[in-house]
Amino acid sequence: MTSNKDQLFQTRDAKPGSFEFDPHVANVFADMIARSVPGYQQILHMLPTLTRQFSQPNAHYYDLGCSLGAGLLAMHQGLIGAQAKLIGIDNSEAMLAEAAENISPAIIKGAQIELTNGDIRQYSYKNSAMILMNFTLQFIPLEDRNELIQTLYNSLLPGAVLVLSEKIRFQDTRTQTMFTQLHHQFKADQGYSQLEISRKRDAIDNVLIPESLEAHCDRLKTCGFNTVSPWVQNMQFVSILAVK
Repeated sequence: MTSNKDQLFQTRDAKPGSFEFDPHVANVFADMIARSVPGYQQILHMLPTLTRQFSQPNAHYYDLGCSLGAGLLAMHQGLIGAQAKLIGIDNSEAMLAEAAENISPAIIKGAQIELTNGDIRQYSYKNSAMILMNFTLQFIPLEDRNELIQTLYNSLLPGAVLVLSEKIRFQDTRTQTMFTQLHHQFKADQGYSQLEISRKRDAIDNVLIPESLEAHCDRLKTCGFNTVSPWVQNMQFVSILAVK
């Protein structure tokens, strides 16, 4: 999966809350997330193993907020030879256009992968063996999150899994400050300037709304998940396994 280098905020004077997944972001997204989200590649690397572990016959596998299709392709690697349907949903036409190109080789080889442009809050899910949400819930309005997670839980087969990856906030102010500074240093080490880091922070303010790890786990348990556990954490980026 190729990507142009992310230089968007070298010249873009971002207004607070102006970030959106437009064609400019889609064009550099693979580079952007690799250089901005520590642990993201580790999650993708482990997805084939997770998918094999939680696979069920004739089931559906969803990637919600599928962006460029990296999660779909990783899950597909764990399902080669299985009767399975993978469905990616995203509300950005620009991201889906890039995803269609990325997954095309797998489809030519027989993979059952479908892309849908739509709102993940409105989709009718069924017979779900695995649902992936890689840094997606954080862009859903807070007031809609409980209902969405409950809907996903209801669609899952017994023993099925929701993989929920999120940027979290810490309840302790000093801890939050420490990890924010560490994250900014990480991005600087990936080649972003302080101006780019500042502009991106402003642009995504009130667009990405993080919650605490405790809030995520409490919601998942309230919705009925039997097993809820973080399985990957790198700084304030956490992935949780929630098993029905």
